[in-house]
Amino acid sequence: MVTAGSAEKCEACRALGADVAIDYKTEDFVAAVKQATGGKGAEVILDMVGGDYVERNYEAAAVEGRIVQIAFQASPKATINFMRLMLKRLHHTGSTLRSRANADKAAIARAIETNVWPLVAAGKVRPVMDQTFALADAAAAHARMESSQHIGKIVLMV
Repeated sequence: MVTAGSAEKCEACRALGADVAIDYKTEDFVAAVKQATGGKGAEVILDMVGGDYVERNYEAAAVEGRIVQIAFQASPKATINFMRLMLKRLHHTGSTLRSRANADKAAIARAIETNVWPLVAAGKVRPVMDQTFALADAAAAHARMESSQHIGKIVLMV
């Protein structure tokens, strides 16, 4: 199950294998998650938004569900009623590479090389590419990103 910001992006997610794609701009993702899971809620939520989504994630999560904070596109601050966290026995954690030691980052890179790269080399896992720009067209690439119309990675060629 995924959330995306347009019908086109939801369709792209389904084409990549998502069973359920929720347009968070036109649908209440909490209600949609509850409906898709028969009222149970999501077992794992990866949140890139933060802010007021945190409390909504607590609503959308299953009992003993896990919420992993991986970014803060909205805000790293929120006003939250933690009772839902306690009643559902939720696990809310966060992760970022920025503050980790170089040795940790190197170990993660080695693990990716060992476990993920063979899948990429075999074509079983591949990045979704939106558009490639020459370095001289970086402003156009940035405008593409700001438009939120892209699906996949925007690449600058050096």
